[in-house]
Amino acid sequence: MTEDEFDAFYASAFPRTVGQVYSFTGDHGQAQDVVQEAFVRAWDRRRDFLATEAPEAWIRTVAMRLAVSHWRRARRWLELVRRTPPPGHAPGPGPEHVALVAALRQLPEPQRLAIVQHHLCDLSVEQVASETGAPTGTVKARLARGRAALAKLLPASEVAAAGGSGENKEDDRA
Repeated sequence: MTEDEFDAFYASAFPRTVGQVYSFTGDHGQAQDVVQEAFVRAWDRRRDFLATEAPEAWIRTVAMRLAVSHWRRARRWLELVRRTPPPGHAPGPGPEHVALVAALRQLPEPQRLAIVQHHLCDLSVEQVASETGAPTGTVKARLARGRAALAKLLPASEVAAAGGSGENKEDDRA
């Protein structure tokens, strides 16, 4: 089948086949999808396609099988969802966490990034420097300035919980 012949076949058979598959599935969008997929598969073998005595029947059969496969996948997914219990209620962030995030938002981005990576992600100063592309001394300065700013923005108990108790860690002393 030439490309022009296939185009003519597609134009005449597509609407009719979609109508037939729609009657089978009850879902017009799905019918269009599976018929389109069947035509794509036929396109890949269009040179031998004329050898098939009933090309429209071949398209319809492939489309119906694809629709059934979609139903089977949907049914397996539904069974999986039914077997999996819904997740329990996850508690929201505590007031200390909310206050810390609000205070971090007030810091300049380089200081905030250094504080988060070093104190919350447990990266060393060298690792923070490597990830940010900043020299180690710059990271240490950002940490010191960020901790000083947080100390002013947070009550003392929250600063200690954030890892910024005012004491420098051994690996981030200037």
